[in-house]
Amino acid sequence: MEPTNGIWNAILATIYTAVFIGGVCGVIKISFLLVKMNTLSVTTTAIINLVVVHSLFLVTVPFRVYYYITGKWVFEHHFCKIVSAMIHMHMYLTFLFYVLVLVARGLIFFKCKDKLEFFRNFHAVASSAAIWILAVIIALPLLLIYYGKTGDYGNNTCFRFQQELKNYSVKVLNYVVIAVMVAITCTLLALQVFIILKVVNRLSGSICSHQEFRAQLKSLLFVCVIILCFLPYHLFRIYYLWEHKDNSQLEVYNEICLSLTAISCLDLLSFVLSGSRFWRQENILFSCCHTTTCCVGTGLPAR
Repeated sequence: MEPTNGIWNAILATIYTAVFIGGVCGVIKISFLLVKMNTLSVTTTAIINLVVVHSLFLVTVPFRVYYYITGKWVFEHHFCKIVSAMIHMHMYLTFLFYVLVLVARGLIFFKCKDKLEFFRNFHAVASSAAIWILAVIIALPLLLIYYGKTGDYGNNTCFRFQQELKNYSVKVLNYVVIAVMVAITCTLLALQVFIILKVVNRLSGSICSHQEFRAQLKSLLFVCVIILCFLPYHLFRIYYLWEHKDNSQLEVYNEICLSLTAISCLDLLSFVLSGSRFWRQENILFSCCHTTTCCVGTGLPAR
């Protein structure tokens, strides 16, 4: 994307500024709440990792804002690659932890348990460490080595690595990632709709007055973030990969869609604003068997 595109740079600077302010507020607030949470919970562990992912990405956001305001990259080109790679790492790691949260909540619902926990804190730490080792020690270095390697890029511009798309293997990798993202998202949406319909059929009276129904709506919030923040980029990417021929206008649209993925940083702030009961210890975020109606027909007692 040409830095002379003033209107688009202004839009991108605005988006990333809002993401930075809201994301930092959410991370700070959640960090205080995490102290009171059950660290053995699978979903709590996922949220802790989500906070770390958002925090690492937010560190790089001011550099993006500065670039879009000034239209000139004044830092090292290698650092540009790091900042550029971080938004992709953030997107896919956030997606991964969303999936873990939704899968854990699904298991809780179908097994009718109050929570899904690790046996020891060590297991939670080891699971998180394994993900971060794969992401930071293996995936990120490989991305930095091959990202922006084949193209000829200027030192005063950044986030312009579209020439890599001329590589057939890069295109294939993009199509595979898009297919996986869309397939998983559709599966999660269908599963969550099924769970909500099952809950609605089981409950009586005012649906919204039941805590179990509200808990499932909060699960649906994760799916909505995926659909609104991640899918637009990947769906547009299909057209972008097919039509891209050094088209600067398409590069602008691609960058705008990519910036939408950063809006997922506002998820933590939205969780805080949703109400204090959302974060109450033992019932935080993810338990589904809060009422006797949860286990109706299963023979299992509710808490």
